[in-house]
Order: sequence, then structure tokens, then C-alpha cells
Amino acid sequence: MSSATSPAPTTTGYRGSAKLLTGIVLGVLTFWLFAGSMGTVAPNVLADINAGAEHISASAMNMAVSITALFSGLFIVLMGGLADKVGRLRVAIAGNVLGIVGSLFVVVAAGDLALPLMLTGRVIQGLSAACIMPSTMALLRAYWDGADRQRAVSMWSIGSWGGSGLSALCGGIIATTLNWRYIFVLSIVVSVIAIVLMLGAPESKVESTVRKKFDVPGLVAFMAMTLAFMIVVIFGRQIGWGSPVIWILAVVGVVAAVVFVTLEKRNSDNPFIDFALFRNKTFSGATLSNFLLNCTIGLLMVSQQLFQMSDKGYTPLKASVLTIGYAVFIIGLIRVGEKLLRAYGPRKPMIWGTLIVALSAILLIPTNLLVGQYQVLAIIAYCLFGIGLAFYATPSTDAALSNLPADQTGAGSGIYKMASSLGSAVGAAVSLTIFSSMAGSGASWLGTVLATQGTLDNQGVRQAASVAMIFNLVLTLVALASILITVPKGTKYNDD
Repeated sequence: MSSATSPAPTTTGYRGSAKLLTGIVLGVLTFWLFAGSMGTVAPNVLADINAGAEHISASAMNMAVSITALFSGLFIVLMGGLADKVGRLRVAIAGNVLGIVGSLFVVVAAGDLALPLMLTGRVIQGLSAACIMPSTMALLRAYWDGADRQRAVSMWSIGSWGGSGLSALCGGIIATTLNWRYIFVLSIVVSVIAIVLMLGAPESKVESTVRKKFDVPGLVAFMAMTLAFMIVVIFGRQIGWGSPVIWILAVVGVVAAVVFVTLEKRNSDNPFIDFALFRNKTFSGATLSNFLLNCTIGLLMVSQQLFQMSDKGYTPLKASVLTIGYAVFIIGLIRVGEKLLRAYGPRKPMIWGTLIVALSAILLIPTNLLVGQYQVLAIIAYCLFGIGLAFYATPSTDAALSNLPADQTGAGSGIYKMASSLGSAVGAAVSLTIFSSMAGSGASWLGTVLATQGTLDNQGVRQAASVAMIFNLVLTLVALASILITVPKGTKYNDD
């Protein structure tokens, strides 16, 4: 296997080719387009796997949806550093191999082994993304220059943002016309093509005599903390909030958090997360708002599942078609965010983008309406969601990284990317947990404000979705506050 995937030795003066760039973009798509579609088709997956008997609960499915982004976020810094040391191309190819393995596990998930196979596959897909994203971005910096690099980065961004925007539609089409498993069969095919296109390109890595050990204890403590809290949030209601298991996990999470902070403060050489970066107020605010706005992916997942759970015949395809505006606007306007940054600096576009996302959350709250009325609001909300994120993305990245000293931009970039992935994981987990845990009982207090129209048979489900949307609205308001407090006005800013 090593001989089949070993890249060619480094060639001085190599210029990136269309072949290599296509392979890179396809590799990026395996996460954003295919793995990212699971949240939309989750009801279809549950119906298929649980056709004879229940093998995966709704809570376990929520974990399967969110765990890929979680592991991507946990390991993206480690894999980025590994790529610099052993070779960016080698790690990118390894990431695609992991993507193939992970997708195979998901494809064969069935029967009594459905849950372990599904979770294992989704974890491996997260590790795949952690390998592919930092290594391919580093390859762009190594093999493209000037206008060619800008074009290459734009193509990479289309793969990530565009893939994210089209994931619901892609997943819906495949799940409805074929079967949800073919989403991951197609992902395997795309990964194989990506590997073939990358082979033969020269290797790229950092030639350095200084060897820094990766902060493995810090990573382990951070992972234990995050997983413990995620399990408590997702399974707390199902297991029982008073259960010893939940309390033990909560204690494990708190202890791991204390250990993590202690380790990182003592590790001044090469910490997993350098707390010194957060002394920079602008970096802190931009990273926090980035985390929170990525959390709002729950808006899309919950609303899509709500449509599919209605009695109006919403297949994954019919529901996903409503998200076309999201894809169109996030792809079409991502460069507009760059122009707004140049004209106004990062603060105003970040504020505008966050306010637009907040408006999309507000439009998705009134699930008490008739489904036809709510569909109109959802279409508008999805468009606004894409516009808001497009306005926010580039200015936020600039605010986070441009104000850091040159020797801290690498570490800052890793933390910023990790915040994106962890935000998606946490947002999906919490939003879907609110939705699934309250679907049976609903929220009676909400009925006094938003009187349910039409049938009352699904009132609990609709009210649960409203509460999830309100949660996401709160996230956007906190993100807005962090921007207002930390990101300076004007086009120039300096925290020194």
C-alpha cells in the first residue's frame, strides 16, 4: 500500500497543476459535501436501519451526526503539524484513504452492529477531514503564487463552503432517488479519484532541524473533556440526568478541563492551545464569534428534519430543495465578504453577517404556522443564512489572524480552524438534542406565545424545533456581543 501512495520526491520550482488542484478540491468535498450531509438525511437513515427493530436511537444518531466534525476539530492541529513534518501530500493522500475506510464502515452499518459501525465510520471520516484540510491548504501555499494562488484558494473555498452549501441538496437527491448509503459510496469514488490525481506531484514539507514534540497530554485532556461533555449533553435525557453514569461523566469532564488548563499553562514550549494568543482581544472575539456562528448549523439540520417529519410528504429531496438559496448565496457572495473587508474593515461585515444569520433564526422560530406558510419563511431564512455567513467568513478570518504577530499566525490559524469544526459539532449536537429530547412533550410555555395552527398531533415536535431555533438565535446574539466588544472600528487595528 505504501508504494501505491508514495508521492514523488520534492522538485524545486514545481508549479501547481490543474490535475493536483482538482484532486485537492475533490478531497475537500469528501467532508463538506458528503460527510456533512448526514444531518439532513438522519431521519431517512434511522428509518432504514431501524426498519425491523431499533438498532440506533435518536440520541445515538445525533452523536453520529456531530462526531465527525468533533474529531475533525480535535485533530486538525495535530494533523497540520504532522503534515509539515512528514509531508503535506502524504498526509492529504492518507486523509483520502481514511475517508474511504470511514465511508465503508458507514455503508455497511446495519443490524446489531449498526451503531458501532456507524460511529466508527463517522470518527474515521472526522480524522480524514483533519488530515485533508490543513495539508491541502499548505499545498496551495507551497505550489501556487500570486494570482494563481488566489484562484487556487478560491477553488479550495468553493470546495469547502460550496460543498457545505450543497450538502443538504446532494444528500437529499441521493437518499431519495437511490438510498442514503450511496452518498458514501459516491464519497469513496471521489476519494479514489482524488488520490489518483494527487499521485505524481512532488512532496512538500518543512525542512527544519528544530524538533518540537506535539502536546499529546494536552490533546488527550482536551479530548476527554470534550467527549465527556458531549455525551452528557446528547445522552443526558435518555440515560437520566440523575443517573450515576451522567454524573460520573460530568465529573470526568470537569477534572479533564482542570487538567487541560494546568497542562497548557505549564507547557510554554509547544502547547496544544496557546492561551497567550487569547490575550489578543481581537483574535479572541473573532474566534469566539466564529465558533458560535458555526454552531448555528443546527438551524439547517433541525429545520430540514422537521420538514421530513411532517405529514406532508417531504422526502429528503423535497426538503433539501428548499436549501438551494443557501448554497447559491454562500457560493456566490463569498467574494463579496472579501470586498466588504477591503472597504470597511472586518468589524462592520462581521456585524452585518451575524445580524443576517440572527434574522434567519428568527424566521425559523414560528413552527406553529401551517407547513406551507413555514416553507416560505424557511426558503427566505436559508437564503439569509447563506448571505450572512458569506459576509462574515473572510472578514472574521482576517480579524483573527492579521492582527497576530508573524510567529503566532500558524498556531492562531490552527485554533481558528479548530473553533470552526468544534462549533459545527457542538451546534449540531445541542440543537438536535433539544429537538429530539423535547419532541415528545413539547414546550407548553411556548404554546401561549405561538399558538399551534393546523393539526395538534405533531405539536410537540414543532415546539421542540422552535426551542432549538431560539437556542441558535441566542448563539448569534452572543456572537454579536463578542464582535462589538472585541473587534475595533475602522480598517486598521492593533492590540499592542
